[in-house]
Amino acid sequence: MYDPLMVKPMREEAVNIGFIELMTPQEVKEELSKEGTTFVFVNSVCGCAAGQARPGLALAVEWAKKNNAMPDRMVTVFAGMEKDAVQAAREYFNGEAPTSPQIAMLKDGKLAGIIQRFEIENNDANAVAQKVARLLNDNCKVES
Repeated sequence: MYDPLMVKPMREEAVNIGFIELMTPQEVKEELSKEGTTFVFVNSVCGCAAGQARPGLALAVEWAKKNNAMPDRMVTVFAGMEKDAVQAAREYFNGEAPTSPQIAMLKDGKLAGIIQRFEIENNDANAVAQKVARLLNDNCKVES
């Protein structure tokens, strides 16, 4: 487990984007099994979470707000901290390899798409934002 004071700004960055933190397996099961779309971010202390994932998520969420492509819920768990909650979230990822960071879209509790660390770490924040925006557009876009 990491020092809680060290991860506080990383948690706050995700919350400021609009994610709700899930701290227990029970919270994860309650949120991820709901009907509709649930956008899940497995947050991390690594450099690619700080330099690419969180900034890319912020850009994509801003795009989604302007383009009517917001999910019903946005939730986050923190790898290396609430390990049981992270494990519970990954149970919804249909056997996909666990990576940190990791971004997933669920529809009615079923995996609809996932972005793994290898798709994040070798890209910049704009490239990650494009991947995330595609995921949001494909699964959450509401025609006006």
